Amino acid sequence: MNDDDVDDRFGAFTLDELSDYLDSGRDPVRDDIESDAAARAALVRLGELRAASSEMLDADVRAADGADEGWIAGVLASIRTTAHAGRDIPVPDDDPSSTLVVTEGAIRGLVRALGDTLPGVLVRRTRFTGDLSIPGGPVDVEVAIVVDPAAPIRSRADELRTIVAAALAEHAPFEVRSLTVRVADLLAPGRNP
Repeated sequence: MNDDDVDDRFGAFTLDELSDYLDSGRDPVRDDIESDAAARAALVRLGELRAASSEMLDADVRAADGADEGWIAGVLASIRTTAHAGRDIPVPDDDPSSTLVVTEGAIRGLVRALGDTLPGVLVRRTRFTGDLSIPGGPVDVEVAIVVDPAAPIRSRADELRTIVAAALAEHAPFEVRSLTVRVADLLAPGRNP
């Protein structure tokens, strides 16, 4: 852990962890976060910031008379998904005059969506370690999951690792140096991810 990680903590949690939890709609409920006063306060502030950003964007659209509403709606949808998306990751491109990026949040969202396809699996967090500012550079990826104890835990983790590796090979603008899927917790009995 570096000094930046310590400075970016709210209670026992990083901004990425809280943002991911907020993205999930706080479902399933994470008692470890909900019982941490600093984390709860940060969640409230993050929610308020997202709501204010959304209201400002909607006001800008209403103010744009005669503009193509479909195009504006598409731009707004894109902005809403990337407003809390973390760092920009440059996409390798042969054209030196262009600058292409994908957000860290978009890649985390891809991993989360892949986890949602597996019964009994919930992606809790995806972490990228390495210099994301180097197009095509090597990055270590760690995915922390919560698994239903009734599910075959090892095979679910292996299956997620396989589909995430394939998706990152196709869509990530970096070289995956290592990919670890770690079972961080078991889902409480009777809870459905």
